Amino acid sequence: MTPLHELTATGIVAAIHSGKTTAVAVAESFLAHIKLRELDVQAWNFLDPELVLQQAHALDKGGQHGPLQGVPVGIKDIIDTADMPTELGTAIHQGRRPTIDAACTALTRRAGGLIMGKTVTTEFANRFPGKTRNPHDASRTPGGSSSGSGAAVGAKMVPLAIGTQTTASTIRPASFCGCVGYVPTRGDIRTFGVMEAAASFDTIGLIARSVDDINLFRNVLIGTPPEALPEIALGEARIGLVRTGFWDQCDADTQNFIEEFAECLARYGARVNDVALPTAFDQIQDAHQWVSSFEFVRNRTFEIDHHWDAISPTLRGGRIKDGTECSFAQYGASREVLARCSLMLDDLFGNYDILLTPAVAGEAPIGLNSTGNASFSTIWTGLNVPALTLPLHRGPNGLPVGIQFISRRYADRTLLGYARAVERKFSIM
Repeated sequence: MTPLHELTATGIVAAIHSGKTTAVAVAESFLAHIKLRELDVQAWNFLDPELVLQQAHALDKGGQHGPLQGVPVGIKDIIDTADMPTELGTAIHQGRRPTIDAACTALTRRAGGLIMGKTVTTEFANRFPGKTRNPHDASRTPGGSSSGSGAAVGAKMVPLAIGTQTTASTIRPASFCGCVGYVPTRGDIRTFGVMEAAASFDTIGLIARSVDDINLFRNVLIGTPPEALPEIALGEARIGLVRTGFWDQCDADTQNFIEEFAECLARYGARVNDVALPTAFDQIQDAHQWVSSFEFVRNRTFEIDHHWDAISPTLRGGRIKDGTECSFAQYGASREVLARCSLMLDDLFGNYDILLTPAVAGEAPIGLNSTGNASFSTIWTGLNVPALTLPLHRGPNGLPVGIQFISRRYADRTLLGYARAVERKFSIM
């Protein structure tokens, strides 16, 4: 019999709804597995086994069968939880206790989800790493800023976790940790109760073991009844292969795999073409940097004014320095660049259903002092389009490498449908 902690979220829901197991049995299995893995991975900032079991008992006694019934969920530690601390990845807010749940936390509970605890984030969801290690190789980064969320799912400590993304904070850890990572069209999933980094880009991100699990969780968080994904035939797909200006930063192994994978899709009948992005897209990385930094530094005014010495030199000399130096005129001009490029991307999608592009440069880098190259999500986050990474490849050291799929704004179900079609055809970790 498959151990309960090996099941996907959809598998757990089916088992509980059919009476084959209980929320308490599921919780106990995951807690036992966490006890085995946490010392090496360090994915959790807060986890109270007694509180987890209290929730599980309440779910079993409640008599309800929600769409997430009994599914353990990790919550990134910039997302408010009424019964757990939310410390934003910094000692400045150690012991901070919200009085109410964030919207995504409350919706998860309403659906019968079991909040396991708070997953580690980088400092203020930025670049300075937390304690978490890659679950496949403890000498390597798990990515950031949703490091704990990616590592917890990758280590099978939970089947679902909530992260956020302002640049690459969901796609990158999901890719490095061998998970499915999804970022919706900005605004589809509400961010009430989530620490604001840069409102122009902030999105909730979901990390799971399968595309069906992502779809299940997405339906809960947008407040719609469970709905199956559309059946999509890869042979009818119009796919654009986008190398972007960051292609040269990819490892040769990653480049070769993506090109071979595109050829394989073509053999299945998909129409696959190379896509050259407009030259204006070369400005997106700088525009994203200025907009996100301008907004971030103003959001963190209190900490800058009252706790400067407790902020890491990485953050002080990076995002805060950029935001302080960015004028309102430059901020406005950068937003105009993004608006123009967004319209250009709309036009480009007239010829394609989805785009295929790198998620990361390659395997997670060795070392825990950096979270890796975030460039491969900058364009797509800057333009607020949905993105999804699938763990389709293993690099030279046998570690996972995600491949990223992009769709037009508001075409999230189309993106998930194509991703599931790929998942069914190709081996997923």
